[in-house]
Amino acid sequence: MSTGLIIALIVIVAVVVAVAAVLTLRTRGPRHGTGLKRRFGPEYDRAVARHDGDTKAAERELAERVERHGDLRSRPLESAEREHFEARWTAAQERFVESPRDAVAEADRLIAELAGARGFPAGGHYEDQLSALSVHHAHHVEGYRRVHRVAQARANGAQDGGAGTEEMREAMVEARALFEELIRPSRRDGGRHRPDAGHHGADADRTSPAARRGHRTPSLLHRRQAKES
Repeated sequence: MSTGLIIALIVIVAVVVAVAAVLTLRTRGPRHGTGLKRRFGPEYDRAVARHDGDTKAAERELAERVERHGDLRSRPLESAEREHFEARWTAAQERFVESPRDAVAEADRLIAELAGARGFPAGGHYEDQLSALSVHHAHHVEGYRRVHRVAQARANGAQDGGAGTEEMREAMVEARALFEELIRPSRRDGGRHRPDAGHHGADADRTSPAARRGHRTPSLLHRRQAKES
């Protein structure tokens, strides 16, 4: 083999290695540092707090979540499924006024089932499901965490799930944001977004009778003191 050919091969290999390194850095970049903070928002801060301020450990955890769940594609809901979930959420909100503990437990079950129906890990694997949801709905996943914590504490015998009525009300309101994220059609579903699906204003949830009833109920959570049960 001639010296010129050997040099040419070395140059080609060096170029290939350099290109591979650049592509690797581009692939890894959004999963670290600023990219992770932008993607996860409040979840980034919670991860750092869980790791006692160790940013590197928190970023490793979040990067692992992206690695496991970043490619997940949500499954579209049929109209009947969507109406069923909306009706159940409306019922849970209405029940909160008389029985907040039962309402929070139902909200926990409902989000787990809805997330499973959308293609996230099944609700029986809560930690894995929460991890996947945090990758795709980082700004709203805390509500699910809160209602689940109350529901589990209650299941273990704690009075009122270890929380007062006001805390349960706040958990329900926060969890509703994730419910709305999961219930509405996404662009990937091939359907139209409901323009009002994620809003809490006077025009929200007009698409079905169940959804319209669901819009009225949050005002009860905001304005009326629920009865202890």
